[in-house]
Amino acid sequence: MSTREFDVVVYGATGYTGRLVAEYFTKRCAAGLACRWAMAGRSQTKLEAVRDEIGAPSATPLVVADAADPDSVIAMAARTKVVLTTVGPYQLYGAEVVAACVEAGTDYVDLCGEVPFMRATIDAHEARAKETGARIVFSTGFDSVPFDLGVLFLQNASLAQRGKPFPRVKGRVRSMNGTFSGGTLASGMATMAAAQKDPQVLQLLLTPWALTPGFEGPAQPSGNDVHEDPALGAWVAPFVMAAINTRNIHRSNQLLGHPYGTNFAYDEMMVAGPGDGGKQMAEALASVNMMAVDENSPKPGEGPTKEERENGNYDVLFVGEDEGGSSLRAAVTGDMDPGYGSTSKMIAESALCLIEDVPALPGGIYTPAAAGGTALIERLKAHAGLTFELEA
Repeated sequence: MSTREFDVVVYGATGYTGRLVAEYFTKRCAAGLACRWAMAGRSQTKLEAVRDEIGAPSATPLVVADAADPDSVIAMAARTKVVLTTVGPYQLYGAEVVAACVEAGTDYVDLCGEVPFMRATIDAHEARAKETGARIVFSTGFDSVPFDLGVLFLQNASLAQRGKPFPRVKGRVRSMNGTFSGGTLASGMATMAAAQKDPQVLQLLLTPWALTPGFEGPAQPSGNDVHEDPALGAWVAPFVMAAINTRNIHRSNQLLGHPYGTNFAYDEMMVAGPGDGGKQMAEALASVNMMAVDENSPKPGEGPTKEERENGNYDVLFVGEDEGGSSLRAAVTGDMDPGYGSTSKMIAESALCLIEDVPALPGGIYTPAAAGGTALIERLKAHAGLTFELEA
């Protein structure tokens, strides 16, 4: 793969999020990053327009590829070390891209939070990816990088300090300023439509072990009940991304050889606040369908202004607990809105991590923590505006 024409191809560069990723690569390369990257999409004309609008050099390579034209996707995968794709919903537009990368031995990163698609890909392609050396990494945006790596960071600290992991970790979203992307909403709608048609899809969505074939651990906290969390002294409510992040975190534990233990329990919830006011807020949050779509919802390809992205942020607390009363806390923060600004930086750095930091990682189908691990944490701290810190 060292003879490939490109290091990274940004597939979907004319879409809203893909454009942000292309803009990020433009800035990183202008600041000294040595990376041979290209923009890819369905229309040469649109690619040229976006290239010029974001200030990318006129010599930036453009690749025409369309998921509806498998030959074009196969050709794209053969030219690069990594395909970075923002083209979703992945259950509609991702299967050909993954298959092409697996066969070409090409690495792949995406923003997928579609559990049934991810499991189908594991079942269909994991063995072949191990043969060809392709590293397929799902969920390298807000779902699930801060959460997957936050748990890894906390458990690594526990192993260093205590010599053992915490059997119970709580993920608690303390603040989240920003909006979900139109692509995330479209993916959620596509997943729900698939579940309505196929009872097996619904069953898969309901199990915490959807992404850990061959392994089932203990009963997990539901994360769906409003309650006062004694670890925080605050009321908590269900978190809309938990159904994706929890599955990825259990898969990370499996892929890494269960460093968190085979009895590991994990859930995610939103922090509403203390006292009666916190209870009321938690109940209000629980009653809102965060994935509901109306005329004001962003469409795929739409998103907030630059100012809105830059004013966004998030703060997630991770609390490790054991039966003896020991505990440890870690926080992960991001400096831009989660669905767009921070996500575009995370997926770009995840692609670079595969090339620069973990070149010896064997082929397979990975999570961010299992693929990039601490190297990805350090990369995100250095370049993507994330922090990972222990708290007293």
